[in-house]
Amino acid sequence: MKLLELHILQSFPVSCLNRDDVGAPKSAVFGGVTRARISSQCLKRAIREYAQELCPTPFQGQRSRLIIEPLRDAMVKQGIDESQAETTAKEVANYLASFDKEAEKKGTLKVKTLIFLSPSEILTIAEVLAEMLRKDPKSKDLGKAAGKVLKGLEPKDAADIAIFGRMVANDASLTMEGAGLFSHALSTHRADNEIDFFAAVDDLQPKSEAGAGMTGTLEFNSACYYRYAALNLDMLQNHLRALSSDELRQVVDAFIRATLLAVPGARKNSMNAHTVPAYALGIVKAKGQPIQLANAFESPLRAKADGLIKVSIDALENEYNTLKETWGITTELECRIPGKTLQEFCTELLSHL
Repeated sequence: MKLLELHILQSFPVSCLNRDDVGAPKSAVFGGVTRARISSQCLKRAIREYAQELCPTPFQGQRSRLIIEPLRDAMVKQGIDESQAETTAKEVANYLASFDKEAEKKGTLKVKTLIFLSPSEILTIAEVLAEMLRKDPKSKDLGKAAGKVLKGLEPKDAADIAIFGRMVANDASLTMEGAGLFSHALSTHRADNEIDFFAAVDDLQPKSEAGAGMTGTLEFNSACYYRYAALNLDMLQNHLRALSSDELRQVVDAFIRATLLAVPGARKNSMNAHTVPAYALGIVKAKGQPIQLANAFESPLRAKADGLIKVSIDALENEYNTLKETWGITTELECRIPGKTLQEFCTELLSHL
């Protein structure tokens, strides 16, 4: 497979970018010590949303359980009676992701599992089913018919589905393996969560009364993270066959920029930990398999007088050079930030698509 890989080092100050079930920053044990962690799922959502902002035309997919009303409304626009359109939309939704009858009793039309669809997919399904119903109002197996439509589509507005993938449990033939590969981000060093005690003042409380209006605690950490993401360029091109070469380059450009710049939004106002990467290594391989460099930090690093970034960069570069020499890894291109601007970095990587 032809691969584009991104290896990123990024420090975040006081933050809680990705919370667990009790609201604490996520962590993992690696190399025998606790590390700060940002899950791949958390990073992927931030990257997907940022890519939609950077390049909205091809990134229009929406992952939702609320697919029935959009499909119904699209069929109504095709001239189908609203009642019949809703019945058909429910049948299609049940085929794709299992209709949620309990939710309907509470007044909400939705399915039981999230499903990733783009606007053009919904529109095309609606057009095909509407035509079937006009020819025969008693048409059957409309769910399967919708599945056949979806399977044969090559939409231009589903780059996010092509990169992040789609799972359809009820019909495995509609599942699309994502061309993107993402690792959980781990700190390059030991990282322990800390507790922030806070108090809020009641502005209308009489001055004669002492004490805070409320008190509480929050957990946070700060860490230098190693992040890894990659694109299977052959798979991406196959998924997005309908796009021109220039349009495909725009998709990859948006992926690179979003992966580098997107930051999870948790507590973005109260902690505002938004930073940019201190280092990025971009690689294009003509063949081979994706290889992350997390083992550069299997032995946790210790900060020196100039901090953690420099020792993290040195460890990553040493690991990368050792892997290349030992395993004969070959590349078409390597480029780095710092050393290049973001624009130069993206342009150089795109030149080898």
